[in-house]
Amino acid sequence: MKKIALVAVATGLMTLAACNSNTPSENAADALEANLEAQADNFEMMADNATTEAEAAMFENAAENAQAQADNADAIVENSIANAM
Repeated sequence: MKKIALVAVATGLMTLAACNSNTPSENAADALEANLEAQADNFEMMADNATTEAEAAMFENAAENAQAQADNADAIVENSIANAM
């Protein structure tokens, strides 16, 4: 689990490094989106490895919630860019 968290943090840092032209708030939202997507992927992997259907359903719901939050973070970035223009 620690390796997965490390990968999620590294993904967020790479996102920040690649987006030097963005504002700090856009960079933060992009990093948040990347981390939430990684979290959703982790929950999906945990659902695949679940031993009961109830446990799998719980992890699938958590993955869907994390993905929805990532989509919201993406919408925040898109709205802030649109409002800045």
